[in-house]
Amino acid sequence: MRFKSWFSASRSPSDVQQAAQSTSKLRGDAAESAALTYLLEQGLTLLSRNYRCKLGEIDLIMQHQNVLVFVEVRMRKSNQFGTAIETVTTAKQNKIIRAAQIYLMNNSLSENTAMRFDVIGMNGRELQWIKAAF
Repeated sequence: MRFKSWFSASRSPSDVQQAAQSTSKLRGDAAESAALTYLLEQGLTLLSRNYRCKLGEIDLIMQHQNVLVFVEVRMRKSNQFGTAIETVTTAKQNKIIRAAQIYLMNNSLSENTAMRFDVIGMNGRELQWIKAAF
């Protein structure tokens, strides 16, 4: 009976899916916040968070001395099926690069601007930062 009441008429399958997505989004937001805090402690300056354009999204855009740093943040609960960093595929890298090109254009910056693409992987509570990952 308890099982049936949870799936009552007021709770559709899409409600269950939205609740799961909300939980995942909250975890992703928490990972981004932890990564941001870490990078600020390392001396980087935040320029933009969750930059979106028609070609993709960049989690964090930071400045480190005279270098523009585009950061992808990935999270995994465990390493059982690979690390968070291993989930940044070539296709994802290309989307980030294209979004970075739009960012440069929208901010009147040259493609000759010193920049790099970093990845921060959160595996459980462990943080791994790869500078110039791609």
